[in-house]
Amino acid sequence: MLKGLDPLLTPDLLHALAAMGHGECIVLVDANYPASRGRRRIELPGADAPAALRAVLSVLPIDDFIAAPVSVMQVVGTPDDVPPVVAELNAMLRAHDLEPATAIERFAFYAAAEQAYAIVATGERRFYGNILLTKGAIPPEPRP
Repeated sequence: MLKGLDPLLTPDLLHALAAMGHGECIVLVDANYPASRGRRRIELPGADAPAALRAVLSVLPIDDFIAAPVSVMQVVGTPDDVPPVVAELNAMLRAHDLEPATAIERFAFYAAAEQAYAIVATGERRFYGNILLTKGAIPPEPRP
């Protein structure tokens, strides 16, 4: 155990978040997502998507050099719908002073997720509980 860290930040997840470079992505996915299609799979089976996002955002800077650093999957057939789980994810983003996620088409989301540094498979049972995060940079401390 470490002090001050969300308990959902497992050693594997912390390693992935620290090892990622600026511009690389990590994806948090629901229990129905085909997470075996990714490069690296990290399991958080007891966590729902908003809890996993809260934990990740506690340590991960989000890219502020690109227009859409956070994405979710559009609802198939009704792309303008915002499922309750996505509304919760967007509320978590706003709580961290971030813009709501951009919704992208299902297969475009799959393609982006397959290129991500890691896929975090949560225990989220609600459909569309998937979110892709692009890592940002932390500026240097000002010198005295």
